[in-house]
Amino acid sequence: MLTLLAAFALVPLLMPVLVRLLGARAFYAAAILPLIAFVHTALQGPTVLGGNIPTEEYDWIPSLGIHLTMRMDVLSWVLALIVTGIGAVVLLYCRWYFAGGTLEGVGQFSAVLLAFAGAMYGLVLIDDIVVLVMLWEVTSVLSYLLIGFYHRRGASRRSALQALLVTTVGGLVMLVGVVLLVVQSGTTSMAAIIAHPPAGPVVDAAVVLVLVGALSKSAIFPFHFWLPGAMAAPTPVSAYLHAAAMVKAGIYLIARLAPAFAETAPWRPVLIGLGVFTMLLGGLQALRETDLKRILAFGTVSQLGLLTVVLGYGTRNAALAGLALLISHALFKSSLFLIVGVIDRQLSTRDIRELSGLGRRAPVLAAASVVAVCSMAGVIPTLGFAAKEGALAALLDASAAGSTWGLVALVGMAVGSALTAAYGIRFVWGAFCRKKDANRQRIPDTEWPVPPAGFAAGPVVLAALSLAAGLGAGWLDAAVTGYADTVPADPSAHPAHLALWHGVEPALWISLGTLAVGAVVFWATLAVRLDRRSRLLPFSAPGAYNMALRGIARLSVLVTGATQRGSLPLYVGTVFVVFVAAEGTALLADPHWRAQLDAWQSPAQVFAAPLMILAALIAVRAGKRYTGVVLVSVTGLGMILLFATSGAPDLALTQVLVETVTMVAFALVLRRIPSRMGEHHASVWPLARAVIGAAVGLTMAAIAIVATGARIHAPISESFPELAYEFGHGRNVVNVALVDLRGWDTMGELSVLILAATGVASLVFVTHRADLLSATAALPRRVGRSRRPLIETADGLRRQGAGSAPGRRAWLVGSQRVQAQERSIMLEVIVRVLFHTIIVVSLYLLFAGHNLPGGGFAGGLVAGMALVMRYIAGGRYELGAAAPTDAGRLLGVGMTLAVACAVIPVLFGAAPLTSAVITADVPVLGHLEFVTSTIFDIGVYLVVIGLVLDVLRSLGAEVDRQGQQARERAEAR
Repeated sequence: MLTLLAAFALVPLLMPVLVRLLGARAFYAAAILPLIAFVHTALQGPTVLGGNIPTEEYDWIPSLGIHLTMRMDVLSWVLALIVTGIGAVVLLYCRWYFAGGTLEGVGQFSAVLLAFAGAMYGLVLIDDIVVLVMLWEVTSVLSYLLIGFYHRRGASRRSALQALLVTTVGGLVMLVGVVLLVVQSGTTSMAAIIAHPPAGPVVDAAVVLVLVGALSKSAIFPFHFWLPGAMAAPTPVSAYLHAAAMVKAGIYLIARLAPAFAETAPWRPVLIGLGVFTMLLGGLQALRETDLKRILAFGTVSQLGLLTVVLGYGTRNAALAGLALLISHALFKSSLFLIVGVIDRQLSTRDIRELSGLGRRAPVLAAASVVAVCSMAGVIPTLGFAAKEGALAALLDASAAGSTWGLVALVGMAVGSALTAAYGIRFVWGAFCRKKDANRQRIPDTEWPVPPAGFAAGPVVLAALSLAAGLGAGWLDAAVTGYADTVPADPSAHPAHLALWHGVEPALWISLGTLAVGAVVFWATLAVRLDRRSRLLPFSAPGAYNMALRGIARLSVLVTGATQRGSLPLYVGTVFVVFVAAEGTALLADPHWRAQLDAWQSPAQVFAAPLMILAALIAVRAGKRYTGVVLVSVTGLGMILLFATSGAPDLALTQVLVETVTMVAFALVLRRIPSRMGEHHASVWPLARAVIGAAVGLTMAAIAIVATGARIHAPISESFPELAYEFGHGRNVVNVALVDLRGWDTMGELSVLILAATGVASLVFVTHRADLLSATAALPRRVGRSRRPLIETADGLRRQGAGSAPGRRAWLVGSQRVQAQERSIMLEVIVRVLFHTIIVVSLYLLFAGHNLPGGGFAGGLVAGMALVMRYIAGGRYELGAAAPTDAGRLLGVGMTLAVACAVIPVLFGAAPLTSAVITADVPVLGHLEFVTSTIFDIGVYLVVIGLVLDVLRSLGAEVDRQGQQARERAEAR
């Protein structure tokens, strides 16, 4: 089981490649994995039904007590067969559904659909409730991608977002309930929780929170509206996610927890009350729809309400019938959705007003639809009949014993079953029967292009299974009784069994009555033209959802308008005032201060500190912006001196590079703003600013003094040299701490860098995020790869030849596009000579940083400075030639490497960011050691280069381009 789960995680990565190579036939390959999982699950049947539970366990995150424990009891076995079996049928169906059309996005679709099948396979078999929540959210994200497959359609995007928001919010609420359950029970194993369920008011609250997640996933009122909206997805998605798999996740969780918590106070009121209401609401709305897919969608909502009522009732007989209903629903509803997909694919319509006489032209599909609808309505001899009669009998026994909720469930199920029969007849009539127009004239039969046999085979097989399972109800009873026996039995009822015939009993008469009433309701809706009448209520659930979103948006605008006034000094001043007030209060509240101060630790401090203070004071009074920037950099240079003389060469090197890059960034920004401060926006309240600044400085100094004097234990950093050498396998303590000992901090800092780069680029790049300079700066193909030098001609760059006209030597590719008055031949030659050397130095710092001063951050900054040189010497086109890739890719690859270094050790049972050492004795080179944390450092290296490149392209190249466009417009005017 664990191997199959791993395969479901890895095989989808191959699907885009297979789709490019094989087209729609790649779905044959996609169906192999769920088919293997189905066969494996079926082969476990004798073991499972014999009372043994196959179990596999893998210690995933031992430090948190989280294990990948997979158990296959009867309930999991049934759901695994549904998920894998119908998944294989749907994937095979996709081979014809997508055949002959464009394959845009189909590769991603196949990968996501296969991954979703794997997530559901893991969800129904996993025993750890924390991992279940993880897989729960994975299904939400994957369903979002599947529903939004037609991403160019606004309806698809809105429906996908709606489904994601509803199910994710429900999942977050469920997470809180799971945490409470785990705390109260002391274990994350669902088997242990169910075997020894905790009790008390906290548990009752936890159960309600968990049910919120289950109800949202299974589209139970008030969360029902996302499911009909999800019909914007391709039909295979509807057949699998919204009939057989995703919506079953909530039903599965209810069935899983019912044996332990059905007797808790909130269980039956929540499930039966909302389930009955959902059943009736979905059934009524299905009678108003004219789209075949939406008829099935609202019918699914109604059927999910029925499953919630029966499986959630919490008695042995109801559980037996409920599990049979669940199997029946998966078969007939997926079959009906696939039939609609065939009709839509062949006729490009699903509107019942445009279909007439299709049953005569497609008799096989019509027969399959009739069988599936009979199972849905509960007509003998289908599985739906046996399950429905069993459910009615169980609820009859409960209500006869005096249970109020049993009576509510019985009446609700009877009315809901009548509505089910009505909209089932409406579906068959709308899709296949002949119709008349408003003038009572018969509508001509719809032309029917015969679909491929394989396309129609899937729904026909599923419909046939609904019939075969009904005929084999006795065998099915033996298969699902194992789950029913785990639910407490109703003392007033005898143990029930699934069978096609129990004799003439009240449940049979109720079942037959619902069919008769359903037929009458169908003809009544036709007579009154219910589909053309206005809504019963002035509002709808989607309307309430949209109103809630609009309310949140308006509230955010009000809050933002009140707090974000557009004044940077106001923001900074607010932060500083709160800082002084909070920290000052904390300092004054504790009178027991201890301070241990030295006048200085080295003579360099006596020299550097006064200069830094003096430069800061002069910077406050500077009238020009560039002067202020240079003076502020003096404080940074003073820090470099302090680091260098305190035995911290890594920090000194990094500080030098940071100051240089910061100066470049400031210089780029200063080109577009007035040179003098206060020229347009003069500083106000200088006295208040001075007071706040002095208060912040004094508070920070007091914090530093108090914090250093309050230490009572030896600092952990004293152990860093030993830890760096023994665990990090490096002699440079600073670098090993960054990539190993405190790697989580570095990962957080990388995230901040990426957000900063993205924010800067988003502010500057108005229309798009991509860089278009590299293509324009590339060498023409006719130049070739000759080693002869480039020369500048009137026609562009050329290789120097014997007969070529003399021209200026081109030291840089993009320099010819720089205006003549801005070019410097000396600078171009120096950059041409030094660029590659600086890149080599950056690589040396990257790989030497584990044992010597350097590392990924310093190396990335050095490489960034090389790019700065190219930009300064040759302009934005030269920058495009120097780095012919998008900065976002560097940022993404770097972060991916860092995250991989955290995740991969977890897969092998180690703690995140655990490093390994690879040693080898290489001829000539000798003994070599490679520490995997170097890969993390490479990620840092790429992120820093991406950040510098993003700054240069946004604040430099893009600002240049915008300035050039402004000048051209001015000249044109």
